[in-house]
Order: sequence, then C-alpha cells, then structure tokens
Amino acid sequence: MESSQVAVIGSGLIGRSWAMVFAAGGFKVKLYDIAQQQLTGALENIRKQMKELEESGFLKGSLNAEKQLALISICTDLKAAVEGATFIQECTPENLELKKKIFAQLDLIVGDNVVLSSSTSCLLPSKLFTGLKHVKQCIVSHPVNPPYFVPLVEIVPHPETDPSTIERTYALMKKIGQSPVKLNREIEGFVLNRLQYAVISEAWRLVGEGVISPTDLDLVMSDGLGMRYAFIGPLETMHLNAEGISNYCERYREGMKLVLNTFGPVPEFSGETEQKISQAMSEKIPVVPKHLNARREWRDECLTGLAKLKKQMSSN
Repeated sequence: MESSQVAVIGSGLIGRSWAMVFAAGGFKVKLYDIAQQQLTGALENIRKQMKELEESGFLKGSLNAEKQLALISICTDLKAAVEGATFIQECTPENLELKKKIFAQLDLIVGDNVVLSSSTSCLLPSKLFTGLKHVKQCIVSHPVNPPYFVPLVEIVPHPETDPSTIERTYALMKKIGQSPVKLNREIEGFVLNRLQYAVISEAWRLVGEGVISPTDLDLVMSDGLGMRYAFIGPLETMHLNAEGISNYCERYREGMKLVLNTFGPVPEFSGETEQKISQAMSEKIPVVPKHLNARREWRDECLTGLAKLKKQMSSN
C-alpha cells in the first residue's frame, strides 16, 4: 500500500482485533466509533491484550507492545478518522442497513485511491456496495473470528470491483501476516461459512438422530479431522490418502456418493436437538461470562501456539 495508515470503522471485538493486526504490521491505525466511552474502553482492552501477549511471548510483529500501542489512535469524527488512510476496514455490527449507511457516508468523503473494505461474514458485496460512486474500490475482507489468532481472510469482490483493488487488498493482507484467499465471484456464505455450515449441519443431524453424543461429536473433529485440517485442506487430504486425486476418486467415489445420498434435509436448529446440544455444551462450559471468557482465552492460547507450530513446520 502507498500509505502506512489505515482506518478501522467500529471498535467492537472484530474492530479491536483488526487494529491489533494492522499495528503489529507497523501500520498507523485510526480506530473510529461514535462514542468516546466505547473507544476509551476499546483502547484499554487492546492495551491489556497486547501486554498479556507480550508477557506470554505471543505478541505478533517486530515492534514491542508500547510501540504498537503508539500506532493506534481513536477518533469519533468519521472524516478525521479516514483522512490520510488508503485502506479502510469497516467492522460495524452485521446489519445491512447500518453497513450501507456507513459506506454511503464514506463514499462522500474518500478519494479515488482508497480501498473500502468490509468485515462482513455473510452480506454479499452486491448488496453492500451497489450504487456507490467508488464501487470499483469496494471489497469484502472477511476475517475469521478472532482475526488476531486466525490469519485467514476471504477477499470477495463486487461484480464491479477493479482488479487493482483485489490485488492491493491481497498484498496488504500478506504484508500484515494474514493468509488471504481470493474468491473469483461472490456467493452466499462465501467459502469458509459454506464449509463450516456443511459440517455443522451434519453434526446437528448426527446428534439429533441419536448416532453420537454432542461431546463425542466434537471429539471427532478436534482429535480426528481437525488434526490434519490444521495443516492441510480436504482436497490435499484426498490427494495424500491415495495415490493422488484420481486414484482417490477411483477408490472412493461410489462410497462417498452412497453416504452423501443418506444426508437428511437442512436442520431447523431448534427443538429437542438444540436443547440436547445446549445442555451438553453448558455442562462443559457454563453460560456465564466468567467461564465463557476463560474458555475463549484458552482457545486463543491454543490458536497462538498452533500458529507458532505451523510457522515452524513451514520453515522446516
């Protein structure tokens, strides 16, 4: 990117995480929100996280925590927040009308050299950006929650997005240590959530039909599929589990089709199965902030450790 300054619109969980990722990459960050109190709390939260990460040796980037914190400033004026930035990452709540309102405001105040990017996880670019004067500069950069610990970013273009916008966004994400992937066109749920929902849907059916308990179902993923999916994807798994893809299909295509044809309809995600899964998860992790937050912190520590291991393995 031509400038080392970015703007993050929205200081919730995703916005704070993005601010930390950009600061770790050495970028000046202006964090915007409508309420000063919200921003003050967000900055304190970022400070606390960075200090803890530094103490545990998991802080990203080459700068220490104080230097990274010095790169982040807060702002309640939208025009002032985006001034000087050539990349703007929107992180407001997942509400179409709210996001359209934000982008309409940005459309009036940005120049022709800024990338307007949304963190949306499910809203199509054509619904967000159509009609904007700067539509060619608009793109979705969908992170995985939490972005600081999980590097994947799905780059999803609007049908009118200029190819240079895609390339600039991809290059920036690589520069700040994320793992960007380019979608050639928009599709409901993008790619990550389509894969995730397919797994959730079958997991729900298997529990609902009494095939397996909720806790054992999760174990199938965490101590089974997830072990190899942390390093290689389903297509490479197929390739390695036989003598290449063609050999895998020759061996297993009929079996796969037979099993897939037994899959049931899309679940309602309610009723008895919801209660059964909720009870099992609540027994494991009580639905109170203290326990949920402790488990999230443990998850993030695991993700950070895994990220270090993956980096080490890729350099071997």
